[in-house]
Amino acid sequence: MFLACMLHSCSNTKVSNGGTSVDKDSLLVALHEVVDEQPGQFGIAVIIDNNDTIVLNNSSDYPMMSMFKLHEALAVCHRLDMKSADLDTVLELRRSELDAETWSPMLKEHVGESFRLTAGELIDYILVCSDNNASNFLFDQIISAPETDACIHEMLPGSDFAIKHREADMKAEIGKSYENRTSPLAYAMLVNRLFTDSLVSVSKQEHVKRGMRNCDTGMPRIAAGLPDVPDIVFSHRTGSGYVNDHGEVIAVNDGGYVELPSGKKYTVVVFVRDFGGEQEEAEQIISRISSAVYEYVDNSF
Repeated sequence: MFLACMLHSCSNTKVSNGGTSVDKDSLLVALHEVVDEQPGQFGIAVIIDNNDTIVLNNSSDYPMMSMFKLHEALAVCHRLDMKSADLDTVLELRRSELDAETWSPMLKEHVGESFRLTAGELIDYILVCSDNNASNFLFDQIISAPETDACIHEMLPGSDFAIKHREADMKAEIGKSYENRTSPLAYAMLVNRLFTDSLVSVSKQEHVKRGMRNCDTGMPRIAAGLPDVPDIVFSHRTGSGYVNDHGEVIAVNDGGYVELPSGKKYTVVVFVRDFGGEQEEAEQIISRISSAVYEYVDNSF
């Protein structure tokens, strides 16, 4: 039912809410003003109050980078549910099997040749600080990248994304980054479902939501475009990195769920592909997109 409503909203020039009609053209004009003529491909999806949807440049070729760690966290939770296992399941990691040359706060925080962490702690590492070693380990020990792809496609039938590779695979061959790809709408649908529907067991889903709420990466992006007022809750996942053969940043991404003090809630996702400038410039543009979306939601609904 939600998908049908969403597709209907995408096909019209207006979105409806509570019997009133709100012109979405003003937001689309504002977004075009921000992204047109920028040195990169910008894709945006917004879902307002689990109903009205606005998309811009919604192709399915945006590299996810670490954005797939949300898919991974949910797939790990689903696999544990199937085994009647809890997030306090303990796993042993060996330093010799981890990559000392990748982004990994986990590796810096634990000493010794081996150490033990729970599945829940590993999920926190991938969601909160985007730890690459934790992600590779969960793919190797709990559920693989292709199995994660299949699992999330079962949760979101027909959604346009693909997960084929681990962080380690993309580091070894950065061209593979383009094969872990999504449309902005597919990612927005997953985030929205996480916060409005049931995907895995209640305790595990709350753990994933809390991890996104505590995410401390990419704060100059969507978060920077939100007003500095009390009680706004923002939960998100980011992804970025690598420079291609043309000197372009392959991806600078952010996507999450915004809960306003007024009770209004919305999902906002921004993907940037092949940006011909510095990552910080792309982040500033994402911030401007976030500000435009916030102003639209706050003033129109």
